[in-house]
Amino acid sequence: MSQYGDWFIMLLAGSLLLIWLFRAFYRWLHAPSSVSRLKLGKGGTLSPNDENILLLERFGYEVVSGKHLIPIAVELDGQELGSRLYIDYVAEMDNKTYIVKSARERMPMDWTGSGVRDRLLVYALLLPQCSGVLFVDAKERIIRKIHFHI
Repeated sequence: MSQYGDWFIMLLAGSLLLIWLFRAFYRWLHAPSSVSRLKLGKGGTLSPNDENILLLERFGYEVVSGKHLIPIAVELDGQELGSRLYIDYVAEMDNKTYIVKSARERMPMDWTGSGVRDRLLVYALLLPQCSGVLFVDAKERIIRKIHFHI
């Protein structure tokens, strides 16, 4: 009787292991390729007297990383074009990570649904693990928190 019990336990354990391996492989196979592809490194150095960083810290955010440059290769009619995206800062608050973009005089923000989408949606799609995008305007002393619900 003991021999049959041992075989039953081994068969049950082997079955559970196979099911677990199949589910892990299935999740890996069906996960979008870009979800875990981009990892942000340390980024640029943080200046202690940067007014954007000071404003974020005044509002309770902790700036954990400086400027990031993300190169993007674009092919147009067989010709390689180079481009890049810039993330100004990465900030955290309440165990949530945010991408930070700062206001620029030469590129005023259009605060309509389509304007916000056109300028900031790419960052939310690029790093889906982040909780949102913060738009910092140091001149106006405001921080706007943008969440995209797709």
